[in-house]
Amino acid sequence: MRMRILVVDDEAFVRELLTHQLTRLGMTEVTACEGAQEALWVLREGHDHTDLVFCDLQMPEMDGVEFIRHLVGMGYQGGLVLVSGEDERILHTAEKLAHAHKLTMLGALHKPVSSHRLQQVLQERTRHIAALPRAERKTYGAAALLRAITNGELVNFYQPQVDVASCAITGVEALVRWRHPEDGVVFPDQFIHVAEENGLIDALTLVVLKAAVQDARLWQDAGFPLQVSVNVSMDNLAALDFPDVVEGVATDAGLPITSLTLEVTESQLMKNPRASLDILTRLRLKRIGLSIDDFGTGNSSLAQLHDIPFNELKVDRGFVHGACRDASLRAIVEASLGMAHQLGLKVVAEGVEDREDWEFLRTIGCDLAQGWFIAKAMPAAELPVWIDSWQRRHSSA
Repeated sequence: MRMRILVVDDEAFVRELLTHQLTRLGMTEVTACEGAQEALWVLREGHDHTDLVFCDLQMPEMDGVEFIRHLVGMGYQGGLVLVSGEDERILHTAEKLAHAHKLTMLGALHKPVSSHRLQQVLQERTRHIAALPRAERKTYGAAALLRAITNGELVNFYQPQVDVASCAITGVEALVRWRHPEDGVVFPDQFIHVAEENGLIDALTLVVLKAAVQDARLWQDAGFPLQVSVNVSMDNLAALDFPDVVEGVATDAGLPITSLTLEVTESQLMKNPRASLDILTRLRLKRIGLSIDDFGTGNSSLAQLHDIPFNELKVDRGFVHGACRDASLRAIVEASLGMAHQLGLKVVAEGVEDREDWEFLRTIGCDLAQGWFIAKAMPAAELPVWIDSWQRRHSSA
């Protein structure tokens, strides 16, 4: 894929080496700048759109953090990669800053940069560019979403979860998609907030939940007894009868209630702590599984683990992917795993994207894993075929 790249570094040798590496990887449109001011001029005045910027952090006149601020100010829409010889924690903090500014952050690389890591970054940017025409950039209103719920346009895709030690598939996470009649597949980040802000989240969750337990029952009848996880909003947990509704849906489908897990995002838990404790405790009394999702991204993690009867902890992909190469991430994942096991919780690692992630999790004794290295989310009808293929590939594991 054609890609226009800008390299910004005040060190001539580093600049030339990076340009040479990119050229050898097939990137023929690489512009090199010796400072941030020159790079900003190229971005402002150049007629061609820049797809990807490689930027050093430590530069004279304007450092990389200031450069990030200017990128945000000019509305830069391309990808960004930080390259530096600075301490790993400084580099990681700068990366978090870029994420906080909503820039398309593709990585933070140490000098000297290997060609393998460069190739990974280019592949990631290619995926981003390929996804741009999708309907995810369009906004939708409450009326359109209500029609989608009513007309059966919301469907579940399922991402497998596997046992890291044995490679056995143990469950799936239900991920809702909107099959829009004009725009194709619309992803949940484009409509979940619309549902929450317009009183539609209960209806949406009920659609997802019913489909999930019905599909799980069909898989069970076919010889695949899988745990099925469904994401719930804190708005769902405002209704005191929610545990009874969930139990009724599972009972109507003929699915054992113990086969169902509800995932609650950590950062939302303390919006209404009294009601949350009431409802979450009743869910566990009914033997419905509770998973704390995106662990480590909120503000009250340890208190919530102490106060709420979770039986599963999901480590956020931001900590998992690349932990084998990052000492700080590795420490966070290992600490989360150790603490969860001491509390009697099962641990699911999200965002397992390559073999390095997978082997790292096997080494530290993680329980379950999910991510693109294992499988992307898929329609319910495709899951049995995938399971058969996975089992044949890993029968000797």
